[in-house]
Amino acid sequence: MTIRRLPESLVSRIAAGEVIERPGAAIKELVENAVDAHARRIDVTVTDGGRTGIVVVDDGIGMTPEELRLAVERHATSKLASDDLLDIATLGFRGEALPSIGAVSRLSLTSRTGDGAAAWTLSVEGGTVGGIAPAAHPPGTRVEVRDLFYATPARLKFLKTERTEFGHAVDAVKRLALAHPGIAFSVGDGSREIVRTAAHQEDLFAARLDRLGEIAGRDFVENAVPIRAERDGVTLSGYAGLPTFNRGNARMQFLFVNGRPVRDKLFGGAVRAAYQDLLARDRHPVVALFLELPARDVDVNVHPTKAEVRFRDSGLIRGLIVSALRHGLAEAGHRASTTVGQAALGAARVGSGAPQDRPFMAPYLRHDPRHGTGFAESASAFQRPLETGAGAAFAPSAPPGAGEVVGDDGSPHAYPLGTARGQVHATYILSQTEDGIVIVDQHAAHERLVYERIKKELSNAGVARQMLLLPEVVELPEDDVARLRSRADEISELGLSVEPFGSDAVVVRETPAVLGEVNAASLVKDLVDGLRDLGDALALRERLADVCSTMACHGSVRAGRQLSAEEMNALLREMEVTPHSGQCNHGRPTYIELKLSDIERLFGRR
Repeated sequence: MTIRRLPESLVSRIAAGEVIERPGAAIKELVENAVDAHARRIDVTVTDGGRTGIVVVDDGIGMTPEELRLAVERHATSKLASDDLLDIATLGFRGEALPSIGAVSRLSLTSRTGDGAAAWTLSVEGGTVGGIAPAAHPPGTRVEVRDLFYATPARLKFLKTERTEFGHAVDAVKRLALAHPGIAFSVGDGSREIVRTAAHQEDLFAARLDRLGEIAGRDFVENAVPIRAERDGVTLSGYAGLPTFNRGNARMQFLFVNGRPVRDKLFGGAVRAAYQDLLARDRHPVVALFLELPARDVDVNVHPTKAEVRFRDSGLIRGLIVSALRHGLAEAGHRASTTVGQAALGAARVGSGAPQDRPFMAPYLRHDPRHGTGFAESASAFQRPLETGAGAAFAPSAPPGAGEVVGDDGSPHAYPLGTARGQVHATYILSQTEDGIVIVDQHAAHERLVYERIKKELSNAGVARQMLLLPEVVELPEDDVARLRSRADEISELGLSVEPFGSDAVVVRETPAVLGEVNAASLVKDLVDGLRDLGDALALRERLADVCSTMACHGSVRAGRQLSAEEMNALLREMEVTPHSGQCNHGRPTYIELKLSDIERLFGRR
């Protein structure tokens, strides 16, 4: 077969297949053009999922008749100030979007500059460019795409349902709207508006939070912590959802690089690492992060649709994201999300079903400025016991004032998690706050506290040990004994002293002091199971979260154990000063708050 040059029309369709894979991709390119044209309002209308009609109208700087004709030629662009491909400050620069769309559809461009006396229009049909004619239009640009992919029927056959394609289109606009809160956006299907956002002109950081509320929902705004970090000229800002505010997939994770929404594997891995010991493996956090760095340090030309980027120093970027997220979540203290209580109330209402896709959530207890910067009574300064003895189901009334206790100086102290009133089913602690009640899962809460202690000790001077009065012999299969022998030094760093005792047993001489009295045999067997899952090539320190979580589970207060009032209040006070105590090691909430006003509604009092 001889080599031949492809016809220009076929070349254009091939280019269109790379850039315009579906209606949502065309809409993304058109909206990016409007953003780069300094628009302050962008309206998008999508008909039949984008198959039959797409209209994008903006109030940007517009185009002259000469620029209109250039805009539909391949490799013509206004977005590259020089010929330096490493200095790109706009969302697009390839100059292929409009020619590619025109090659596979019926495209119409109408535009007018701010000082233009009239508007001008240009049509492209299947790659054939028509003439320029005068038109009526206010300053700005209107792009209309009809019968997308009519010139490439094969691509049309592979499109999904109207609803699916419309969802992709809306998602593309939402991501651009998040990146540019100073622009007002709307998306509709001709009969109704699905998205409408106002332009936010205040401080950029605050404007982004307002826009997140419009796009991701008010629940995210209530359950997000601010993220700010800077390292070596790279700035990271944004908001991260509390661990108990999560989703079943990663669709609500947004990353923006120099104002460009991207999907990056490095970003996903960094987010997973930051939330590693705070979420169950099948749950995903909600985050929106904005990365700003010199244009020369990021390559945005590695994908035809500019959806992926490549960083010059990927290690720096990953480390910055992980450390910033961990620091921000730690600053949240015991705070957890607001809507698990709402879900519980919804399940309690007569005739209501359980929520189908509620994330694991617990309440956000707002900081009270009366208590300084961190609910600062230490874990040792616990309130006076409500009742001695742990047998009663409920304690008698505490001093006047919900959630308050009188200190040694005679002044009342209000605690964020309130005052313990009793224990239910030897598993749940009931606490009264100033304006509601808190229900605490004693095992889940104490498991997190023990886990955080182990991590802290390990990062400082190593885990303190306690010697067993009588060493305990644990019988195991020979391969498990060999596995423990090969990891003895690493296990010892975690405060557990295990030595071989023949070919089919080990002897435990020391256990971590933080665990208190522990069933050594059960702990060792669970640890062996974990080592088997981790694989022999992976160091324990690399999977510290899994190992520490196993140990913390054995050292925590079990469900079914009766607690005294002093023990219950001690647990509540320690939760208030321990980071991440709003969720257990598996990502489930450790407590739920029900506001008194909501409880009164359940009983028809409001």
